[in-house]
Amino acid sequence: MMNDAAVCQSIDLPPDTIDFAHRMFDAARNGETELLTQALNAGLPANLTNEKGNTLLMLAAYSGRAPLVQGLLTKGADPNRINDQGQSPIAGAVFKGEDEVVRILVNGGADPRLGTPTAIQTARMFAKKDLLTVLGATEEDMKDDMPTPSGLPT
Repeated sequence: MMNDAAVCQSIDLPPDTIDFAHRMFDAARNGETELLTQALNAGLPANLTNEKGNTLLMLAAYSGRAPLVQGLLTKGADPNRINDQGQSPIAGAVFKGEDEVVRILVNGGADPRLGTPTAIQTARMFAKKDLLTVLGATEEDMKDDMPTPSGLPT
């Protein structure tokens, strides 16, 4: 399994660039809002993606970093970008029980019906009835078959 830096090295980027990208993914996981805000203001793409297709927003959402999730959305991060395993940031937040992040993503335009499993299916799997309302689940959503979840975002 390749890490963030290994993928960057495979496309012959300078070591400093590789180190910087790796630091930004770690900052998203760790909720380093100030650092990422400075980097975004300096031109870092809001949808920077690692080797697994996880954006900064996915990593921040999955890690429960609500202020950072809000900041990334403000800077243009796509709340509906699906990773290489078919997962959405909002489904990851539902899975992890990050209710505040789920609300921020819904308000930021995240579609709870994208990905596999969808955020609504994830809420159903883990009996998060309060989030089903936040996600706007309908009677039709409650009839959908439940897929088997794949690996977790890293």
